[in-house]
Amino acid sequence: MTTVGIIAPRAVTQIAEGHGVDYAEPTIVGNVVLIGEDGVLRLNPEFEGEQYPSFAILLPGDVRVSDPTFDFQRVREYFTQVFDVLAGVAEPGAKIVFGSGGARRIPDGVDRDAAERRFAESLVAARDAAAAHGLRVMLEPLHRGETNLIHTLGEAADFLDAYGIDGVPLVADLFHIEVEGESLSTVTEHIDRIGHAHIADAGRLWLGSGDGSWREFVATLRAAGFTGPVSLECNWGEDVQAEVAASIAALRALP
Repeated sequence: MTTVGIIAPRAVTQIAEGHGVDYAEPTIVGNVVLIGEDGVLRLNPEFEGEQYPSFAILLPGDVRVSDPTFDFQRVREYFTQVFDVLAGVAEPGAKIVFGSGGARRIPDGVDRDAAERRFAESLVAARDAAAAHGLRVMLEPLHRGETNLIHTLGEAADFLDAYGIDGVPLVADLFHIEVEGESLSTVTEHIDRIGHAHIADAGRLWLGSGDGSWREFVATLRAAGFTGPVSLECNWGEDVQAEVAASIAALRALP
């Protein structure tokens, strides 16, 4: 039976808990971690005393990790602070999803090669700052509508290899896979590098609402040997109770 998580606002997470979801995957920016007027990152008091196995949305858009003209010391300081905070509410070995499309977008007019080198440096800095607390950064490909750097599992693997970056697993997110038209065979091809998974129906809606390949996605993951959890990342509609309950039940029913 699939271990099911959810990425959602706190109110929706509480609904999911009532329907037996296994874990929440809270977002970091503006949620778990707040930025004070003094620029210092602090834990949101609402999360004190809690622990989570994974987190999403690592960076605000103004920490430009693919801009070689941006002060890299600010990037390092952000990672140092954010993982210091997260360590207090993270389970041992917790997964930190590095998506953050706005932060990693290459600005217009910037040399592409220089921008990619800077992103590689930023990714290594995030990996190492997280590892200092026993946490694991994972790279999530995002469709080209959200960013202009690393859109598919294949591109992510090639990028990591090109820059010799190890210790950074990939996140297989079905929504981005479908938008980019990436074959599910790529999931099988890169299964040894996949450390986490996000799922939704077509259009990032709740499971069972459309004609997305979410059943095939889970079957592909399992057949290839992935035994980890799967996080729901959906845009919920008017009947949140019913949609959340149906999505959790749908995943539970899969082998």
